[in-house]
Amino acid sequence: MTHSGIALIDPNKIFEEIHLADGMRVADFGCGRTGHFIFLASRAVGERGAVYAMDIIKDILENIKSRSRSEGYRNIQTIWTDLEKIGAAPIPEETLDAGFFVNVMFMLQNKEQALKEAIRLLKKDAWLVVVDWSKKIGPLGPELSQMVKDEEIVSLAETVGLKLVDKPIIGDYHFCLIFKKM
Repeated sequence: MTHSGIALIDPNKIFEEIHLADGMRVADFGCGRTGHFIFLASRAVGERGAVYAMDIIKDILENIKSRSRSEGYRNIQTIWTDLEKIGAAPIPEETLDAGFFVNVMFMLQNKEQALKEAIRLLKKDAWLVVVDWSKKIGPLGPELSQMVKDEEIVSLAETVGLKLVDKPIIGDYHFCLIFKKM
């Protein structure tokens, strides 16, 4: 049995949870090759909104840029950055309404720094959504030893100034944590 990204994680359900709407500015921190959240977020925020596809791998960003052009997405901007370096992302401070870390935390060496970089970019009362693997599904996802526990993320997030507001069930293989910047 094959699994599509939507079958594993439906971004639209998460967008509903945080009331993603026309005109909002959002970032996908570590967008990945498929841009699973990017293109749906682009539709949700509309022409007046902005979506930042951020990653450290330039080839990934080229794929996102190419697809954006070919499919007519005008509000997606790709940004090459190291999420673990505070101040590296060339986005003005406190301008984002929402940010997403989707299947990224397990790969980061310095999760706290990445959270601080996200906080730097988020407006007060903005949303930060962390989705990551909670279970292995065949060849998909990291090894169990690499997976990060949701409790670890909550603890780190609270120490850097985020407040957990929801833990919606989004599927069998991932946890979802929704934080607000205080």
